[in-house]
Parts: sequence; C-alpha cells; structure tokens
Amino acid sequence: MALVAGVDSSTQSCKVMIRDAETGELVRSGRAAHPAGTEVDPQAWWEALQDAVAQAGGLADVAAASVAGQQHGMVCLDEEGGVVRPALLWNDTRSAGAATELIEELGSAGRSAGDGGSVGDRVGDLVAGRQAWAEAVGSVPVASFTVTKLRWLARNEPHSAERTAAVCLPHDWLTWRLGGAGDLDLLRTDRGDASGTGYWSPRTGEYRFDLLEQAFGRRPLVPAVLDPAGRAGELANGAPLGPGTGDNAAAALGVGALPGDVIVSIGTSGTVFSVAETPSQDSSGAVAGFADATGRFLPLVATLNAARVLDAAAQLLGVDLDELARLALSAPAGADGLVLVPYLEGERTPNRPLATGAVHGLTLRTSTPAHLARAAVEGLLCGLADGLDAMVAQGATVNRVILVGGGARSEAVRRIAPEVFGCPVLVPAPGEYVADGAARQAAWVALGGDAPPAWAANSTQEYDARPAPHIRDQYVAARDLFTNRPA
Repeated sequence: MALVAGVDSSTQSCKVMIRDAETGELVRSGRAAHPAGTEVDPQAWWEALQDAVAQAGGLADVAAASVAGQQHGMVCLDEEGGVVRPALLWNDTRSAGAATELIEELGSAGRSAGDGGSVGDRVGDLVAGRQAWAEAVGSVPVASFTVTKLRWLARNEPHSAERTAAVCLPHDWLTWRLGGAGDLDLLRTDRGDASGTGYWSPRTGEYRFDLLEQAFGRRPLVPAVLDPAGRAGELANGAPLGPGTGDNAAAALGVGALPGDVIVSIGTSGTVFSVAETPSQDSSGAVAGFADATGRFLPLVATLNAARVLDAAAQLLGVDLDELARLALSAPAGADGLVLVPYLEGERTPNRPLATGAVHGLTLRTSTPAHLARAAVEGLLCGLADGLDAMVAQGATVNRVILVGGGARSEAVRRIAPEVFGCPVLVPAPGEYVADGAARQAAWVALGGDAPPAWAANSTQEYDARPAPHIRDQYVAARDLFTNRPA
C-alpha cells in the first residue's frame, strides 16, 4: 500500500493527513497550533509542521507529499534564503491604502501627466484601474493580496525591501524547506496559489512582472509555477513533493468538486467558490478570478464574517453552539421579521469595511432567545448568499452547494441553508478537506495519470432545496438601511 501525505498549513494550525494513495483511506494524522496574529515568523510554521509530522508517525514511508496553505501571505527571503521579516498574512489590513494606490496608478496610465488632479479624474482612475487589474490578473487588488503587501513594504520598511531577494507564499516556503531548502532558484508554486498574488494571470498562465515591479519598485525572484501534478522537489527519503496549492483550491480538490458545484466554507472567514472551465474577471472586485489545482479556474468571493457570528450570538445568549442551533430551529423562517446584519468586523462582500452589525425588527414578539438565534443563523447565511449572487452575476452555474467548514457543523446552519440559498445543499462529514486535497494531489504525483485519483466520497447529508425568498428580501432591506452609514 503506497501512502501519501497532505499538509494544511492554515492561519490557526498545521494538519497532516497520511492516506492510502489509491483509496484515500486515512491511515494516521497529526496536528499542531500556530501562533495568533496577522504577522508571523515562518519558523513557527516550520516547527508546527515538524510537530504535526511527528504526531502522524513521520514521512519516511510516504510515496509523495504536498503542502496546501493559507493564501496571499508575504514571505520575504534574503540572498542566503533567510527570512527578512515576519510574514504578513492575508488578514493583515495595513496594506489597504496600497491597494487603492495600485488601482489608481494603473487606471491613470492612459492619461497624460497634465490631465489628472481633480476628484472626477480620481474616480475615473479607480474605475479604469479596477477594469485594468481584472483584465490583467483576473482580480482587483485588496489588502489581502501579496502585491499590496509588497507595496506597503517598499513604502514603510525600505531597509527590509532592499534585503528582499525573493518573495514567496506560505505553502511555497514550506515546500522549499521540506525539500531541503537550498538555492532560491528551487522555489516552486502552483497555479492556485500564484493566482492570489496579484501578479500572475490565470488566463495567460504567466507572471505579470510589470505589475510586480510597479508595486515593489524592482523585480525580486518569484517561484516557478508548476503544472498541477508537477514535482517541486524531494523529501529526505527521495519521494517527490507535489506543487501544493492554496487552501481554497485544496478544499475544492478535497471534496471532489466539479463544474456546477459551489463550495461555501464557513470558517473564521467565509468563502464561496466554484470550479469553472473559463477564467473570470470581475472589475467590481467582488469575485476574485483565481485558478484551481487541476488546471481549471476557481472564481471566489470572500466575506469577513462567518462562524464567529454564531460564536457571538451564543455568547450574547449565554448558551453553547448546540443550544444556539436548537433555539434557531424552534423559531419560524424569517424569525417573524427579526434580522441580524452580521457585519461584526466590517465586511468585504459587499465592500463596507467601516460597517457594523445591526439588529432590525425588534418587537415584543421577536424579543426571545429563539428569534435572535434564528436571525443570527439567517444573517450569516444571507451574507454568504450575497457572495453567491456575485458569483452568479459573473456567469457561475449553481447546481448545488457543498457546505464545509466549522460552521457547517451547526444543525441549524445545515437545515436553514437550503431556504436561504434556494438550491440543494450537500454537507460532507466533518473533515480536514484542505489537507485531504493536498493528499489527493500528492497521490496524483505518486501514481501519475491525467487526473487525480477518484477517491470514494465521505458520507454526506443532502438537504433538498426549500426556497424561502422572504428571508433574503427582509435581510436585503435591513442590510441596505443600516450598513450604508459610516462607522
């Protein structure tokens, strides 16, 4: 029996899954925590990986391994391969101003130097810039993207920028370390993670070095982009390392998503993404035009507010998450008009970073724990449904929703989701689907072939479509009433 290892190096922890390459059967596993924060020394990821590997019984007997990781994080290396500064993670927002700068700069490129300066010109530059970025790399820069972090570094830490000889992503760096590090020329990445940098185009399959230089002022070394089953190096036992990928692309591979499937992941943040045959380019910035881990594409919408909405509601009511679900399911659909707009940390989709949460429709009738619990679950799902709407507006086909992530463990979320989304909802058994996607990629590398192996699907629950449009209607009215106000 050939074994393969899949690694998920996420924001919060590192998971290692050792599986049978042909069947996908789980053989052993390990897990270790990561430090909190929006910037982290990559050495902490390496140490957590070593701990998780040790818990999983080591890698000496595996035939291949692949690493999936949190997207966008900026890992800067000097000429000797040393880490220049702690990595800025996807959730570090200090580069928000840099994102706006980069959009304006590309938008103003078509004007002569004497044409600019007015408010109207600036608005025009932003509109033109968003369109130009979408056409160039499939996405409009936001603070999470690596390209904006590089601009921030060049502006705010010029000494660190000067020392930077190469820039890579978290999964790239861990793959390089697993392969023995060595020359910077040995850095490798894949299409899925490269597409989240802001300087690689899923449509052309090439880096946009002009955009990299625009952001950073010069061109640092970047990893070579491998094919989906390419080899990024070797483990100490000589087994190949797969190219790895970003966490969302790995999750799609882990659940076996096909075109027409939309994955809704309810974790610390919320993501809505689908496997597509053609690249997307949304100039509004709502949909990021990423690539997947199989050679296809992965249009994606991210929301800031997801599972922690449930945590906040449970804390407010003084109950645990199971009791919150029971309460929510005891209230009627629509909670008799009580609406919770869940922008507890601002919001990215729609782009309202200064918005706050709101409760609307509070009456004597709706002033019960059950109504508030129901409103919290519906608000969370309606926020994700806004992301689903953005996907559909870009031409996505939605045959069914696959619901994953910690928030999907809530019985109320599972049962109410078909009412909000209006389509069938499939809920796989709880699992580590990012690590499983990395393991499946490793099996593809080990076994060869034109596609990853067809592992048997985990047990699933399927919930038929039960559209309740009044839930979305009252949510949209409350959302637009409250969240257009500045915080």
